[in-house]
Amino acid sequence: MINRYPLWKNLLVLFIVSLGFIYALPNIYPPDFAVQISTESADGTFTEYALDTATARLEEESVEYFGAEMQGNSGLIRFRTDDAQLRARDIVQLALHDLPDEYVVALNAAPTTPQWLADIGGEPMKYGLDLRGGVHFLMEVDTVSAIGERIDGLEQEIKRTFREKEDRIRYTGFNTPESGTLKIAFSDDETRDRGERKLRDRYPTYLIVANPAAPELTLTVDDTSIREMEDFAVQQNLQAIRNRVNELGVAEPLVQRLGRNRIVVDLPGVQDTARAKNILGKVATLEFRMEALPDATRSSTQKFDYEGYSVDIEKDIILRGDRVLDANVGFDPDSGMPQVNIRLDGDGGELMHRSTRHNVGRRMAVIFIETKTRDRKAIEDGVEVLIPEPYVVRRVVSLATVQSALGVNFRITGLQAGEARELSLLLRAGALAADMFIAEERTVGASLGAENIELGAFSVSVGLGLVVIFMLVYYKVFGLAANIALTGNLVLLVAVMSSLSATLTLPGIAGIVLTVGMAVDANVLIFSRIKEELKKGMPPQQAINAGFERAFVTILDANLTTLIVAVILYSIGTGPVKGFAVTLSIGIVTSMFTAIMGTRAVINLIYGGRKIERLAI
Repeated sequence: MINRYPLWKNLLVLFIVSLGFIYALPNIYPPDFAVQISTESADGTFTEYALDTATARLEEESVEYFGAEMQGNSGLIRFRTDDAQLRARDIVQLALHDLPDEYVVALNAAPTTPQWLADIGGEPMKYGLDLRGGVHFLMEVDTVSAIGERIDGLEQEIKRTFREKEDRIRYTGFNTPESGTLKIAFSDDETRDRGERKLRDRYPTYLIVANPAAPELTLTVDDTSIREMEDFAVQQNLQAIRNRVNELGVAEPLVQRLGRNRIVVDLPGVQDTARAKNILGKVATLEFRMEALPDATRSSTQKFDYEGYSVDIEKDIILRGDRVLDANVGFDPDSGMPQVNIRLDGDGGELMHRSTRHNVGRRMAVIFIETKTRDRKAIEDGVEVLIPEPYVVRRVVSLATVQSALGVNFRITGLQAGEARELSLLLRAGALAADMFIAEERTVGASLGAENIELGAFSVSVGLGLVVIFMLVYYKVFGLAANIALTGNLVLLVAVMSSLSATLTLPGIAGIVLTVGMAVDANVLIFSRIKEELKKGMPPQQAINAGFERAFVTILDANLTTLIVAVILYSIGTGPVKGFAVTLSIGIVTSMFTAIMGTRAVINLIYGGRKIERLAI
């Protein structure tokens, strides 16, 4: 019989809609305001003592909280208002400041999804900064250090140039009297003049001045070159931060330059702000140096601690982490210990090969350099506060004997599992051209204000209401079936976006409103076709079947072309445009299912298998 679905097809439609309802259900449980505490070290262990210390201080300060729990290797404290959350963060930071371990205290949104939903993967949709807010970081790039490091690198290059066997030039010292300036001292004027000629040929972009009163040369970087160095440092750090945000899996982030040396990072709907702060706040890179020879002078070496012993490492740097193209975690096949496999670019591979081919049998140190911030207690306006201060930590993570000349690919061993994962992530995300630290961290509210949020929800309600009324008045029973399918479409749309962890923004709400119209548009085509067949004298049951069958190709073509446009918008658009494209794409797919299969399933239940004389359409 026509217009009768087999039992399996009815059950399929019911199963898909029920599954959509279940996975859309977490969105009715709003998250709690929370403060998350975790250890700064990748291999650190968060203890209940730290959590108890934090909650005890909150009770002393009369800050109300209603839940404190351990979550893996971190702690979570829940609050009823955002004001209590903001106040609690500062209090907890002060409470944990005197403990021996270092902690990351960050604002978070703690999910309230029932456990049975969480166990099957149910989670609510994430919201953009314009709807829910998120975390805002203001990162400051230390461009002065970037210029200083460039001058240090220039010093090493000039030393190698002067040591070339075909034209060796002896110097007596190097110093940097001010930023962007390098002074070289020689034993006599003749050697100085030889050095000047060689440097002018090798470094034509630098201003080179000979001192007439002493055998000295001064190399100065002009203002234009300094600005170019600063721009390069900020741009490379900007790209590195974008890559790190991608590693964090944050949807629709905002990462952009602010002024001369600052970068703004907005993370909308982020669920683990402690990890975000930990990764973005760290400046990590590598330096590869050789262990010093026994007869090396003290001025040319630097002492490090390695596995409980003091070692002397040469100050000359073979290469830095900005030459790293890729890094991933692996395991040593012999010992089973974690290792980081590193791949360098062409220039980095050449530098590594040049330095190691003459040093086989010597030990090469891998130095991990990390810029952190420590909080210093201070009194401002009679209130005790914490002021962040950046500092640099250098440690030797590997000291291995060079067995043969190294090239583009090699590995770092001697790391713990957490250190290996974190180091590979930071290096893979991109080396930073200059030190950088978090100058400001705060939560941000809806950028368009609560009024716009209410208007966005109101627009969806009005649009849905008008469509429902129109379909009921104009198409009667068929309109009721379309409205049931439309409700199912919205449920499926929310469920899919929640399952994909898509971020909903105001443009995304516009996509939902458009989806509502497009969903009933398919039904309008079908119902109009049924009316045409009835006017031609076709029996009602055959008219229903013809309407669904013959309108299908038109509906498919219309939705397919719209889907192609949505994919193009997503591929070339920015954040807000991508939010609209994602919602529209998902809505097209779900509306195709509900408008065709869903509506027909309802119509079949009402009219299928019955002898009818006329249709309420």
